[in-house]
Amino acid sequence: MSIHPERGPGNTTGHRPEHAVKAWISGFGVGVPRGATAPGPESLEAAAEGLTPPLVVKAYGPGLLHKSDAGAVRLGLGSAGGAARAAADMLASLRARGISPEGFLVEEQVEPGVEVIVGAVRDPAFGPVLLAGLGGVWTEVLRDTALRLCPITEDDARAMLDGLRGRALLEGFRGRPPIDRDALVKVLLAVGGPDGIVAELGDRLTEFELNPVICGPSGAVAVDARLLSTDDDRAAAPPPPRTPGDFDRLFAPRGVAVVGASTKKPNFGNMFLGFYRAAGFAGRLVAVHPTAPDIDGVPCVPSLAEAARDHDVDYALVAVPAARCPEVVREAAGIPFVQVMSGGFREMGEAALEDDLLAAAREAGVRLLGPNCMGVYSPAGGQTFLGGAPGRPGRIALISQSGGLAGEVVKVGERRGLAFSKVATVGNSADVTPADLLAYLAGDDGTGAIGLYLEDPRDGRGLAAALRSVRAARKPVVALVGGRSGQGRRAAASHTGGMISDSRVWSALAEQTGVTLVTSQDDLIGALDLLDLHSARRAPGTNEVLVIGPSGGASVLAADVFDGAGLELAGLPAPARTALRELGLGAGSSLANPLEIPVGPRGDPGLVRRAVTAILAHRPYADVVTHVNAQSFFTFGDSAEPLLAYTRAVGALQEELPDTRITLVIRNAECAPPGVEDAVRELARSSGVPVYRSMEAAAVAVTAGKRSAHGTA
Repeated sequence: MSIHPERGPGNTTGHRPEHAVKAWISGFGVGVPRGATAPGPESLEAAAEGLTPPLVVKAYGPGLLHKSDAGAVRLGLGSAGGAARAAADMLASLRARGISPEGFLVEEQVEPGVEVIVGAVRDPAFGPVLLAGLGGVWTEVLRDTALRLCPITEDDARAMLDGLRGRALLEGFRGRPPIDRDALVKVLLAVGGPDGIVAELGDRLTEFELNPVICGPSGAVAVDARLLSTDDDRAAAPPPPRTPGDFDRLFAPRGVAVVGASTKKPNFGNMFLGFYRAAGFAGRLVAVHPTAPDIDGVPCVPSLAEAARDHDVDYALVAVPAARCPEVVREAAGIPFVQVMSGGFREMGEAALEDDLLAAAREAGVRLLGPNCMGVYSPAGGQTFLGGAPGRPGRIALISQSGGLAGEVVKVGERRGLAFSKVATVGNSADVTPADLLAYLAGDDGTGAIGLYLEDPRDGRGLAAALRSVRAARKPVVALVGGRSGQGRRAAASHTGGMISDSRVWSALAEQTGVTLVTSQDDLIGALDLLDLHSARRAPGTNEVLVIGPSGGASVLAADVFDGAGLELAGLPAPARTALRELGLGAGSSLANPLEIPVGPRGDPGLVRRAVTAILAHRPYADVVTHVNAQSFFTFGDSAEPLLAYTRAVGALQEELPDTRITLVIRNAECAPPGVEDAVRELARSSGVPVYRSMEAAAVAVTAGKRSAHGTA
């Protein structure tokens, strides 16, 4: 079988013989054993002449994808003649099972070492994904692997190896020498790097696997190689060109047209007309109706085409039955953005109808938001999909595939003091994708932090590229991903395919782009709060955290929480402990991190300020988490003033420390009288201090802050 340099080994779709794959990958610098092939046992002895024992014999052909399981491998053969006899025995055994091999591969057996798996599969959303981990049988037993999206960098390759639980085996264990890590990194780059095997295969890749790669002190050798691919060289038809769109107009339209409002029975169209009126939309607002002069006091035009011609409309909201949406969108030529609120498309199994809708948008030259989405919210630009007056404009953006969840994040977030710049719900993302909006927000001067709620990225490669551009713009991103715990992908033919799942791909994306993944809506809001308030601080991205507050038990639990989040409660240096004793601390408690100090209705509210200042003079913690027990203030006192005084002291501390992030945790806040928690939150946030109800919530937010400082926690 010939080798096609541009196309990979072989010229048939499916599984390639191992020897052909090895010959091909050796051209990328991957070390493979010396070997030869023979059509049958009778010619194998001659083929093996010149190879140095011990030898390995393998059969290849249809039905032999997993050779060990089929009994198609013999190891430790002492001579060429012994290899030929092993091949004859193997042939008889395989034929008895109904398997007829195409031939036999004989190779020099590689010296024992640490076995590593290196593989790649094509993810439906994100494209090629590289996997590395402990190989051989350990792949299935330990499942100790790391993933990255291709192409990888050298830093990615080294981080993958550092992330393995069994990395001690690579570094030398119980007197064994360490492996040649540089050689293994070269293998990873040869497979998943910018000019590697995966890049060469392009869209033809299905699965590729080296298992095991045997690693020793002086190199790395791939002793088994599998490739499943297609040699279909026909390029996929490019998608129709899209109108780029001025996304400024999406978030600040001069005029809005609503299609679907009724003169007889109030519906979603009427609801949105009411939303825009309640928000005080300053632009031109029109309803589209064939006969009515106005609806709910909003003037009507007979068609969307007329709205486009005469009314400076930049945004049309379509709320009509799904079957009518394509014809309505075709009338929108001249309107930059059309949002289809209606459901009943791909999410309901109607893929053809969604394709027709997208074609209509292309014909009209408009950008389509949705379908199956609620729309856009931008207090500064007048956009809204929520009832009531808009919140104050801020610097937090949100992109969500769920309109309901986006509304909750906005309303709850604003209740806690957050302020939003631009919020977009994208639903099915038939046209405008999360990647499109992220790329826009990367250059938006009015946005400082970005939240995501995603279920299907639609354009995974584009999303990864957009996240990198946002990272380059130094804008932190927090993502809540729905469906990560679902059934996952069908297990593929290789071990690599079976090791890759939705959740692991998202984790790999986060590692490569610096995104913080959270697991709840509350954590999404909490992380955005900290990132917004602390965005201007130059706090270093170290993992060290200082925790300070009352109650030894709460501090012990806090240590567990922060340790579980990958954060380090580094100890206090001796000079800092001396300074704390001079403040009268340490009697009856240890001077450690977490630090216990008396805080309560009769305590000195300024003590936390003096204690933190004394500690930071000797160790510059990037993050300080202060906590109090609200219950104690109102069990042993009857006024909110001591708690407010403590909050003012924490705020003053933050104002004095521009390069330190201060976080306040109010434990047992439900024990405070009504309104007190809100007063504490408002007072703290006025000094740039975010407030949380639990150590767990604070740990998630602090981790997000640290990732934003240097990409990963």
